[in-house]
Amino acid sequence: MSSFDVVVIGSGPGGYVAAIRAAQLGFNTAIIEKYSTLGGTCLNVGCIPSKALLDSSHHYHDAITHFKEHGIEISGEIKFSIEQMIARKASVVDQNVSGIKYLMDKNKITVFEGVGSFEDATHINVAKTDGSSETLEAKYTIIATGSKPSSLPFIKIDKEKIITSTEALNLKEVPKHLIVIGGGVIGLELGQVYLRLGAQVSVVEYLDRIIPGMDAGLSKELTKVLKKQGMKFYTSHKVKSVERNGDGVQVQAENAKGETITLDGDYSLVSVGRRPYTDGLNADKAGVKITERGQVEVNDHLQTSVSNIYAIGDVIKGAMLAHKAEEEGVFVAETIAGQKPHIDYNLIPGVVYTWPEVAAVGKTEEQLKEAGVEYKSGSFPFKALGRSRASGDTDGFVKILADKKTDEVLGIHMIGARTADLIAEAVIAMEFKASAEDIARSSHAHPTYAEAVKEAALAATENRPIHM
Repeated sequence: MSSFDVVVIGSGPGGYVAAIRAAQLGFNTAIIEKYSTLGGTCLNVGCIPSKALLDSSHHYHDAITHFKEHGIEISGEIKFSIEQMIARKASVVDQNVSGIKYLMDKNKITVFEGVGSFEDATHINVAKTDGSSETLEAKYTIIATGSKPSSLPFIKIDKEKIITSTEALNLKEVPKHLIVIGGGVIGLELGQVYLRLGAQVSVVEYLDRIIPGMDAGLSKELTKVLKKQGMKFYTSHKVKSVERNGDGVQVQAENAKGETITLDGDYSLVSVGRRPYTDGLNADKAGVKITERGQVEVNDHLQTSVSNIYAIGDVIKGAMLAHKAEEEGVFVAETIAGQKPHIDYNLIPGVVYTWPEVAAVGKTEEQLKEAGVEYKSGSFPFKALGRSRASGDTDGFVKILADKKTDEVLGIHMIGARTADLIAEAVIAMEFKASAEDIARSSHAHPTYAEAVKEAALAATENRPIHM
């Protein structure tokens, strides 16, 4: 029997980062992954492949819509190959997966391929694909088994025409009409990929706006921009049925007035969130408690009901984000080592990788109003920014919310070009309890998109943006 100080079950961003940090801290570490490739959902069928397709489709869309205004003329018809886009996506995934394997070797982490399940609190069985099994002894175990796409009880996912994000990343054709069920991050990102390639895209959302967890101003602006690009929205619509109809699909939904609409398409992407994945873990054998929502129950130290077993990432409470899982992986490894790490969950940023990108950190206006916090708001539109006009990316704005009395920044919300990168400045500022004036008095290079953050801070501080 092989014995380890730390065994991590699951090799997604949370799991492999936890393993690396544990190894750095001197622990004899192993990681168990049931698939033949490391990296979990994020690297294989999530964050990385979706961004590869978003970038490829963005290049094509720019070529047919914006190149001419930049003085770039292409003779003949501009064509795309969905096969090449999918092949490039697969290559990007392979490179990233190989990188994780390299990091495991570099840090002397033992990798076991198979399904990990508890025999008791200190022993884990690894059921391998060849039918054999092996038992590992673990002083500490970190559960990092992630999540799987959710569905609705009455929808049968056939993986052909009624699909999840996993299948949407490998279509062999561009849909004529893609019906997206759910107006969240995943549905909008993949919807925009195929919208750019010529598909009609309809989004059906139960709530009254898309990206409902983010600031309402971001939702309103993104809706406006995506409508301009051709995407159709059916908000405040409850899906009643999703059925195969020959070679296509038919979706019926009911609006707030009780009226039924029928949408006919050739594919339906079911994108209604994700669920924690603990199938086959046998958590009960170790005494680990699972909540009614299917999450592994943890305390503030991410410790389960069993003292030597921890859990991180999508399988526990909180936002299902790769970078949140990574922070938790480091947190647990350092906690096991006797250190005193911390995570401020209010400062975990959220990003939507559509174009324009959407990014946010901290409290929304709705949350501040609900909590009765007195705040001030400052906004700056990208269309007033020299760098944005030079690039032609003028949609969107940056909004900063600050405490009315102390001027401490409480939330920063942005939609526009490269906001997925700009949000890091906001996180750092808020980590150090910056005031809006602190940001306003910090020099920002000109011309850059980041100047919009400075201008929004000026607007929040004394309502004195320079360029508006």
